[in-house]
Amino acid sequence: MKSVRDWLFSQLLYKPLVSSKPLSSDEGHQVKNMLTKSNQHTSTPDQISDAGLWQYQHNTDGRPKDPLAKIEDLQVKFFRLLHRFGQSAENLFVAKVLYRLHLATVIRAKESDLKRVIHSSKRAREIATQQETSGLPELDFSCTILVLGKTGVGKSSTINSIFDQTKTTTDAFQPATNRIQEFVGTVNGIKVRVIDTPGLLPSSTCNLKRNKRILHSIKRFIRKSPPDIVLYFERMDFINAGCSDFPLLRLVSEVLGSAIWFHTVLVMTHAYSAILEGPDGKIVNFDSYVSHCIDLVQHNINQALSDKRLENPVLLVENHPQCPRNFMGEKTLPNGQVWVPQLLLCCICTKVLGDVNFLLKFQNSVELEPVSGARIPSLPHLVSSLLNRSVSSASAMDYEADEILCSCSEQEDEYDQLPPIQILSKAQFEKLSKLQKKEYLDELDYRETLYLKKHLKEQSHRCREMLLKKQNLSASERPDDQQASSEPVPLLDMDLPTSFDSGCPVHRYRHLVTTDKFLFRPVLNAHGWDCDVGFDGVNLEIATKMKNDVFVRVTGQMNKDKQDFSIQSECSATYVEPKGPTYSIGVDVRSADRDLICTVHGNTKFRSMKHNIAECGFCITSCANKQYLGAKIEDTVLIGNRLKIVMNAGQIVGAGQVAYGGSFEASVRGGDYPMRNDNVGLAMTLLSFNKEMVLSGSLKSEFRLSRSTKASVSASLNNHKMGQICIKTSSSEHLQIALVAVYSIFKMLLRRKETEKIGKETMDMG
Repeated sequence: MKSVRDWLFSQLLYKPLVSSKPLSSDEGHQVKNMLTKSNQHTSTPDQISDAGLWQYQHNTDGRPKDPLAKIEDLQVKFFRLLHRFGQSAENLFVAKVLYRLHLATVIRAKESDLKRVIHSSKRAREIATQQETSGLPELDFSCTILVLGKTGVGKSSTINSIFDQTKTTTDAFQPATNRIQEFVGTVNGIKVRVIDTPGLLPSSTCNLKRNKRILHSIKRFIRKSPPDIVLYFERMDFINAGCSDFPLLRLVSEVLGSAIWFHTVLVMTHAYSAILEGPDGKIVNFDSYVSHCIDLVQHNINQALSDKRLENPVLLVENHPQCPRNFMGEKTLPNGQVWVPQLLLCCICTKVLGDVNFLLKFQNSVELEPVSGARIPSLPHLVSSLLNRSVSSASAMDYEADEILCSCSEQEDEYDQLPPIQILSKAQFEKLSKLQKKEYLDELDYRETLYLKKHLKEQSHRCREMLLKKQNLSASERPDDQQASSEPVPLLDMDLPTSFDSGCPVHRYRHLVTTDKFLFRPVLNAHGWDCDVGFDGVNLEIATKMKNDVFVRVTGQMNKDKQDFSIQSECSATYVEPKGPTYSIGVDVRSADRDLICTVHGNTKFRSMKHNIAECGFCITSCANKQYLGAKIEDTVLIGNRLKIVMNAGQIVGAGQVAYGGSFEASVRGGDYPMRNDNVGLAMTLLSFNKEMVLSGSLKSEFRLSRSTKASVSASLNNHKMGQICIKTSSSEHLQIALVAVYSIFKMLLRRKETEKIGKETMDMG
């Protein structure tokens, strides 16, 4: 029942009533079937007794009506309103409302009330006809409308058109409304109350305070008498992709609340003055242009709410005195539609559905995402990041590699004992036989491995000598680590795409490197427009060694355009104590939509025994005014020179939730480690969050198939039977391996095309 309820909520709250887009085929069939069943299974007018009708109207038993009875009364009022506006149940707009009324009552009705719900629509229609004919009882229905929008969009003119008389003054050159006003009138026997508000100004720094003051005054005013419908106005002739007032929509959501958009109808004014000429000089279809404008405005609203599910009803309006009229004197649009009755009908339907949601307690069932737009981080993701974060230092020698090199440092270098070898030219190599070529290449590969081993041993020996020398020197005798800055060297210019700009703009973005510790350079946007300069950000990298064995590393990148701004930065400082622990602390800042995610983390790594490395760490993450605190412990065991076992566990707490995680990893390295990075690893990971547990296992392997070919294989699978297999190969000689990838991609595309064709044929047969 939960899935049905969620689907109903999406139908009641998120789908638009009025739009330029027609009903989908599924929804159209559902509306048609609902109306057909209602007509087939409902009693005829002569089957309803006068006593039953009188009891239905007056409720003589004295008991309060249940929600379904109140819905039936609301249906009677709705059919009476349709009769006054000359609308029938076959109207697409009306059919949508009846369809949602039927869904709402079915989901809330008990099994004993299902027959009553099925017959309610036809019965309410018959009672409404009799009440309208007799004029008794009087129709008790009122509608309160809040008018909202920027200045100069035609709010006051629309109010005058609704009442068909001058209720408020208008001005084409300056704002005509400077305070909140109420206008009450009767239209087709319905009491209509309109709240006119001062126009908002386009978003800017100087207009922000004024817009906030207006919105807060509106909030205080409607707190006493909440409106049934909100009309948000936009000018259709001013709408384009570059003039969207996103900050203003966001400010409206923050001050008045995101729930106000549930009862909002978008009103597009100046519908007759829209430019209907395309870039090619041809006339654009009116309906296509309207659909384009609606999509832009709706997209801006969804972006302001950070929720893409909401779709608002849309109405077109034209208030110009010279607007064409039909034979009855009513203003019409370019598509021939009379917009004033349609606007009133939309307001009535919106109020009816709002009353249904209130009676059946649907109004709080679905909530929009936070207005702040912040993406709340996933706790399992934070746990995984915490477990994978470790101490890093640019100068610290890897413990495992250092142990292996030290174990063989006493041995005599094999590379120095090798006899000299003559390096053959390409012509000489081609004259060798196949067996001789293999032996020659094997010999070169063996010598290369020994040379790398010798080089790493010398590097490790130099590091140890430097540490020993520092320990023997006093603080006053220590040499200054800071060296004089070298001569600035310009980096190579980046290749820019062709541009419409005159001249070559490359000289604007040349950058110099003054030291190997500092790098500041622009970021090239490879997917930018050809009329742009090609750069959309800057990148900064700093890696330096300070006194007292402190190493600092800063990396960051900033991207900015006219609408978006993003930043990612990682700052860390590491203190390496000779023959002791290693301490690290860092700060990471990343942008997520309109907010920042800031993480402070620290790690401590120390060796309790010769073949054991322990580590502990913490992290504090702040996002969307919420803090998440995490801690972890880790232990690494080295068995010999090839086997490594890592175990860790961690926990994240925040926002009233807790997530746990842990992993076990065992890896076997090749005999040539650390000269060659051949390894095979098996890992098991466990994540627990909200009483749900995910256990996954993975296998990773990296090895050399030959002297010129490498391969890596990874596979993973979890307890939800989800996983993946990835195989990567690289070769400098066997180019035919690339053909395997091309064949696989081509085969996958053919299989997808065949699957889509079969699915389409199945749907057509269904």
